[in-house]
Amino acid sequence: MKVGLIGTGAIAHKHAQAYKNIGYEIVAVSNKTEERGRAFAEKWGGTFYPDWKDVCRHPEVDFIDLCTFPDVRFEPLRVAADAGKHIQVQKPIALNVAAAQQMVDYAKLKNVLLSVVSQGRFYDSILFLKKALDAGRLGKIFQADAYVKWWRSEEYYSRPIKGSWSVEGGGSLINQGIHQVDWLLYLIGDVKQVFGQWHLGVRHKIESDDVLSALLRFESGATGVIQTSTAMWPGFTERIELHGTKGSAVLSGDRLTRWEVVDDEGEAAPVMAEGSSGSSDPMAISLAPFERAFLNFGAAIAGKHPPLISGEEGLRALQLVQSIYTSARENRLVQIGSDRG
Repeated sequence: MKVGLIGTGAIAHKHAQAYKNIGYEIVAVSNKTEERGRAFAEKWGGTFYPDWKDVCRHPEVDFIDLCTFPDVRFEPLRVAADAGKHIQVQKPIALNVAAAQQMVDYAKLKNVLLSVVSQGRFYDSILFLKKALDAGRLGKIFQADAYVKWWRSEEYYSRPIKGSWSVEGGGSLINQGIHQVDWLLYLIGDVKQVFGQWHLGVRHKIESDDVLSALLRFESGATGVIQTSTAMWPGFTERIELHGTKGSAVLSGDRLTRWEVVDDEGEAAPVMAEGSSGSSDPMAISLAPFERAFLNFGAAIAGKHPPLISGEEGLRALQLVQSIYTSARENRLVQIGSDRG
C-alpha cells in the first residue's frame, strides 16, 4: 500500500513507524508548516507538497492518512474522494456529528472507504473480550465502566488550540477518552441515555473539560460510568471494568488484568500484568495496534472485508461524546436518538 499523509505532528510519526514496520510506503506528505513537513518527509520518505490537495490527487497514492486536528476533515476527504482515494482519519472523526455525517455520506457517494484510527480495538485484550462477550462467557452484562484518569502537563496545553472547542472539539473526553468510548460501544452496544457533569479548566488554562464524569444506560439495559481527565497527577493507567451475571473482567492499559468468571469454559483468558498506557506521556503507546489497524484498512481496500473501524463507527463514538457534552453543558438527561448533541 502507498500512503499520502497530511499533517506531520507527533501522532504522524507513530503512523510512519508503523507503516515502515508493515511494508507500506509513504509517497506524498503535506504539512502547513513547510519546514516540519520537509523534515518529516526526509525522515520517513515521500515527496513533500506545500499544497495538501496535491497529496490527495497523487496518482500513486492508495489512501490518504489524515493526521490533522479534527477541524480539518471534510475538505481533504472531498478532494481525496473525488480523486478516487480512500481515506482514514485520526480520532475523533470530526468536530461534531453533522460534520461526521457529511463525511460518511460523501465517502459513500463516491464509493471510497472511510476509516477512523481507533487502534485500541486491535489490542489482544479487546479482541479476546469481544469474542468472549459474544459467546456469553460473562453472562448478561449489567455494568460497564471506563476510567481515564490521566495527566497532561502545562506544556501539552501551551498552544491555544489545545483543548479548544473550535479546533479539538473539547478536552479530555473527545481527545483522550474517545478510545474507551469506542471500546464500550464495540463491546456492549449502543447507549440510549446519558447524564454528564464536568469541570472546565479546573487544572489547566483551557476552555473545555479536563475532568468529566458521565452515567450511561445502554440499549441492552446495562448501566455504566465514564470518567475522563487530564488533570489527575501523576496520571493513572486507564481501565475498563465489565460486570456480568457470570463474572467480571478488567482491562488495565492495553492488557486484560482480571478475568473472574464462574465455571468458565473456552479459550484461556490472556490475563497479564498491567500494560502500556498514555496516562502521563501521550506517546507511550504500543505500535502493534496501529500496525494491525493499518493492515486491516489495507485489506479492506483490497476488497477482502469492510474496515473494522468504519466512518459509521467513528460517527457512533462521536455521537455519544457529543451527547455527554450536551448533557453536561445543559445539566440534563440526554436521550440519544432524540437528542443529537
